[in-house]
Amino acid sequence: MHLYLHIPFCRQACHYCDFHFSTQLSQKDELLEAMLHELDRKKDYLSNINLETIYLGGGTPSLLSDEQLHQLFDRIHRLFTVNPQAEITLEANPEDLNPEYIQLLKQLGVNRLSIGIQTFNEESLQFLHRNHCSQQSILGVKNAQHAGLENISIDIIYGLPKHELVDTEKDILQAIDLGVEHISAYSLTIESRTVFGKQKSRGLLTETPESKMAGHFELSHQLLKSAHFEAYEISNFAKNKRYSQHNSSYWNQEEYLGIGPSAHSFNLHSRQWNIANNKKYIQGIKEGKGFFEQEQLSPENRINEYIMTRLRTMWGIDLAYVKNTYQQLNQAFPQEVLENWKNRQFAEEINGHLILTDSGKLIADKLSGDIFLI
Repeated sequence: MHLYLHIPFCRQACHYCDFHFSTQLSQKDELLEAMLHELDRKKDYLSNINLETIYLGGGTPSLLSDEQLHQLFDRIHRLFTVNPQAEITLEANPEDLNPEYIQLLKQLGVNRLSIGIQTFNEESLQFLHRNHCSQQSILGVKNAQHAGLENISIDIIYGLPKHELVDTEKDILQAIDLGVEHISAYSLTIESRTVFGKQKSRGLLTETPESKMAGHFELSHQLLKSAHFEAYEISNFAKNKRYSQHNSSYWNQEEYLGIGPSAHSFNLHSRQWNIANNKKYIQGIKEGKGFFEQEQLSPENRINEYIMTRLRTMWGIDLAYVKNTYQQLNQAFPQEVLENWKNRQFAEEINGHLILTDSGKLIADKLSGDIFLI
């Protein structure tokens, strides 16, 4: 079982971010209290209380104080059985990672950090409206390493409007040089609700063309593979099998409980998602209603999600399982679509699994839709 906690606070709004967050830090105590109550209410949502992973995401979980973190972890340990080998991840901004804070995290059992660096280019950091500089990024990673934390991931964004391939190359090589064993490399996606999205709609910002973005994608994969990183998911790379166990649980269709505004939960049969509004979430928790929605998952929903998520991974989809599901639902499996993929070198079949090539990964969402059950 897996637990996700959404901490929806940031010091400032990054111009590209489409996740739910608030810069009203005065709400932290009240919202944390609501999250503790939600943990109490939903402890039986999963089939058992044994946790293999815990993930604090956001937002910026590293904005939580010592006392707030202790409250949260105390409640988790009171309600659940945490595996002694559990992967416990906290997302952090590099400027928060001073030696004292890292020691606190270690005392609480945090054994993995996901650090939002995004780029080492100072001008690009300002363009993204990040709150740190490149030296703080390097220092944050080194502080964690000196404290004995070996499981460190860093985020890199490529394909910014003014970025050339040389900029992506510099960022990826700098990330590799830091000696971390997990790197998440994402293309910049401009969403309508963000500052960038509003600038784009007014003609003030031009999105990087798909053809150029493909070059950034291919270069990042090439550089990371040359440094012995496995592309175990389209945007995630690991050395020495340091895969994110928590994120892998999503791709493997395992049960997880999400706590906090905008968090999602999945128990194999149904999916829940919390309201993405702090005030309404807090009020809903107080009233015991109206803070989440729910849907029962049909067999079609489940196999489509399996196809969509697993095709993004290096393990691909189990063709026997997919074909059997089609048969059970009295549907004809589109074998001709798969043959077309293979002929165009978008995918290959290995040991009964269909796995996308690098060319296929560039259009993974489209390919997934080609074989969805409707």
